[in-house]
Amino acid sequence: MPPPPAIETLHLRKTFGDKTAVNDLTLAVEPGEVFGFLGPNGAGKTTSVKMLLGLIAPSGGEGFLFGAPLGDPDVRSRVGFLPEHFRFHDWLRADEFLALHADLYHMSRQHARQRSAELLDLVGLTPHARKKLREYSKGMLQRIGLAQALLNQPDLVILDEPTSGLDPVGRRLVRDIIRELRQSGTTVFLNSHLLSEVEITCDRVAFIKHGEVIRVSPLHTLVEGELTVEIRARGLTPEIIQGLARWGQNVRADDEHLSLTLASEADLPAINRYLVEQGAKVYALRPQHVSLEDLFIQIVGTDGGL
Repeated sequence: MPPPPAIETLHLRKTFGDKTAVNDLTLAVEPGEVFGFLGPNGAGKTTSVKMLLGLIAPSGGEGFLFGAPLGDPDVRSRVGFLPEHFRFHDWLRADEFLALHADLYHMSRQHARQRSAELLDLVGLTPHARKKLREYSKGMLQRIGLAQALLNQPDLVILDEPTSGLDPVGRRLVRDIIRELRQSGTTVFLNSHLLSEVEITCDRVAFIKHGEVIRVSPLHTLVEGELTVEIRARGLTPEIIQGLARWGQNVRADDEHLSLTLASEADLPAINRYLVEQGAKVYALRPQHVSLEDLFIQIVGTDGGL
């Protein structure tokens, strides 16, 4: 019998008075995958994460982590979490901070010391282990937050904007850690507004808008399937441009330039042949795969940023 999904929600809802924050959240995250959770500001991402963690109760629907209902204490001990807006105990040293969280997990002192040393080294903070957190930069706080999220060797890690405040070196470190987690079979649920990071790290992504999941897809089929073609040609009549709609969508034309979105590169020779047969003079035809940012705009729209 296959294992249950790491995360499963069925018509999960959350309302605050007359306001609906999450309307109909239905998705499944498989064990061991890196799953991206994308949507504009106000889409219900943070509220959804809080329900998954058992921090707030749903108003309707069902949710499960590893087959157990949301909020189950045994399952919560298998989850690591890095919030976007963290408020750490800034009077503690980094090693003391990790020791405190190890006590909350009921880890033995020996195991806690060993695990803390491993994680401080992993996030590049070993030289700063005895420095108080109030002396840390935002990027360093992000790193120690990531270390505490991994302290209990969780089966599921929920990361809310994990690269916020990090420089390029720090972002690469987080990407490397996520790759290692995937290789070890750990499930990662990633909410990030840096779509370039999502594009590099995630296996699948869900797009959420107005509290509802509107699309879930493997990332490679999104960014490798559709592509945009930029064409420079003369003699582009309205009839020729209209005829291109048989191959693609979002056809846009401006003087001697036009672009359209295709489902496959296999259509390029036929498009070129069509233009020539219709009397157009083709000077350039440049295919480009659609970026995740462009796909985000197409799927979610422009009414609000990430």
